Amino acid sequence: MRSAPTILHLDMDAFYASAEQAAKPSLRGKAVVVGGLGPRGVVATASYEARRFGVHSAMPMGQARRLAPNAAYLVPRFGLYREISEQVMGLLRELSPLVEPLSLDEAFVDLEAGGVADDEESARAVGERLRADIRAVTGLAGSVGLAVSKMLAKIASEEAKPNGLVLIAPGTERALLGPMSVRTLPGVGPATGDHLRRAGITTVEELAEAGEDELVRLLGKAHGGSLYAMALAHDERPVVAERESKSVSVEDTYDVDIHDRVRVRAEVGRLAERCVQRLRAAGHSGRTIVLKVRRFDFSTLTRSETLRGPTDDPGVVREAAARLLESVDTTGGVRLLGVGVTGLADYTQEDLFAQAQAAEAALAGAEGAAGEDAGGAAAAEVAAGDPEGERAVEPVVPAERRWVAGHDVRHAEYGHGWVQGSGLGRVTVRFETPYSPPGRVRTFRTDDPDLEPAEPLPLVAAGPGRVTAAGAGLEAASEAARAAVEG
Repeated sequence: MRSAPTILHLDMDAFYASAEQAAKPSLRGKAVVVGGLGPRGVVATASYEARRFGVHSAMPMGQARRLAPNAAYLVPRFGLYREISEQVMGLLRELSPLVEPLSLDEAFVDLEAGGVADDEESARAVGERLRADIRAVTGLAGSVGLAVSKMLAKIASEEAKPNGLVLIAPGTERALLGPMSVRTLPGVGPATGDHLRRAGITTVEELAEAGEDELVRLLGKAHGGSLYAMALAHDERPVVAERESKSVSVEDTYDVDIHDRVRVRAEVGRLAERCVQRLRAAGHSGRTIVLKVRRFDFSTLTRSETLRGPTDDPGVVREAAARLLESVDTTGGVRLLGVGVTGLADYTQEDLFAQAQAAEAALAGAEGAAGEDAGGAAAAEVAAGDPEGERAVEPVVPAERRWVAGHDVRHAEYGHGWVQGSGLGRVTVRFETPYSPPGRVRTFRTDDPDLEPAEPLPLVAAGPGRVTAAGAGLEAASEAARAAVEG
């Protein structure tokens, strides 16, 4: 184990909710909950103000609404979050070639490998500078932990929240860990924690005192041995540089089970299109198409088909997913669908046109075998799977525009705003930007031609290192939250 605290762990504070507060001046300092708003939705992130009511990540949204009925409930804007994440990860890669992202808002960095820190003083200076750079670039706050190992650095960043930095000095690790709950250690979830509690072990110090033999007896050789080492503050895991993605996939969970086979086909086609968009954005193609179906009874089925060569053609992926769907019984209802592509490559085979023709011929053959008696149903299914195809005999009716809570819009007269809510043919919009004071609220018909969806605005206005009111407002909110936690 290294002798200097040069492993850094960064964790952005209440990332999704903080981004929404920075983007929406009227929500700064208020309870914000981001997640799925349907009956089966769960909380993705809750602001510190919402956490005071007991709301936390992975909680059912219905329970969150009962605990914090006056909070703002918003649907995630993952495009915005990914853009911010790329900015943050870029700052981390300037520090070291060894950056290990754990999620959009969390990563380990080996500062020693980057030659930017080799002792406590230099490591602390790098951590403070990183926090300032993140604030300047994104307008958001991140907490930093510094220690001699990944486990300790992550524990330190948890201690630093919100909006702080904690460095665990070498030699102090055992004293720090001793009184902490066993749940603090990686790999100790609710089940393991309960098992240890029944054995009279609730703190890390008690874990160390139990000894390796007892922990192996309780938990097995691998788990017991690793927990004993961690209880002694030993963690030799290296920071592993980001690996290339091995697959690209998208999936949707539906508030109400889908029973209509035609709609299931249409949803699979739509997911295939989205999957290819993500595939192309990453500069990849892939050989194997994967379909995921979770049925009404929670049973999950996957089907896959490997093509002759890698593709990024939406028609090929869509038709392959449609063929895979034919082998799945969905009569009882479907609650989740997903389409993915694996076997990624950085190029596309030249015979894609032939692949597309083969896929189309296979689908046409399957339709022909269905017989003319089922002609109407087959035509409707083709229309759903290939809405632009010449064979679609039923006109495509445009879907009613959906106005999603928290998402961006632009009005021809009032400018940029975001959706506060919609229903009964009306949509309520608050007109404000990350750089404006809290804005006014107006209500429109959902079909108002002057109202259109819009792209999110940057949280920080253009200008080198200049933080806008979004950043300043969030800093004040973070400091208030920190004071509340420490108090």
